[in-house]
Amino acid sequence: MDIAASVATRAVPGIPRDGGGPVFREPWEAQAFAMALALHERGLFTWSEWAATLADEIARAQASGDPDTGETYYRHWLATLERLVAAKGVATPDTLHRYRDAWDHAADRTPHGAPIELRREDFR
Repeated sequence: MDIAASVATRAVPGIPRDGGGPVFREPWEAQAFAMALALHERGLFTWSEWAATLADEIARAQASGDPDTGETYYRHWLATLERLVAAKGVATPDTLHRYRDAWDHAADRTPHGAPIELRREDFR
């Protein structure tokens, strides 16, 4: 485990991990984790700010019926990432939704196992 991941796992409670560090069920979870590390290293937010925002996202989800079995942890992580990126002015919520919709469209047309590539027509 690299130093940044080690610091994050100590600073942010609840990160799914084993003896070797964070564990991920899907590749996108590792990518969301890595994006948060990179944005933290660039000074976009502190780990205290991240942890507070993540706790708020988890509380919101629980209030909406999330059973909090641990399987949705990285969905909350991603929502926190999107929330902080928008709050810090890196991207607007509309831009985030536009790209999310484009990725969904690109994934729908991509054969299983092939890399997903965004195309202009994905932004319809």
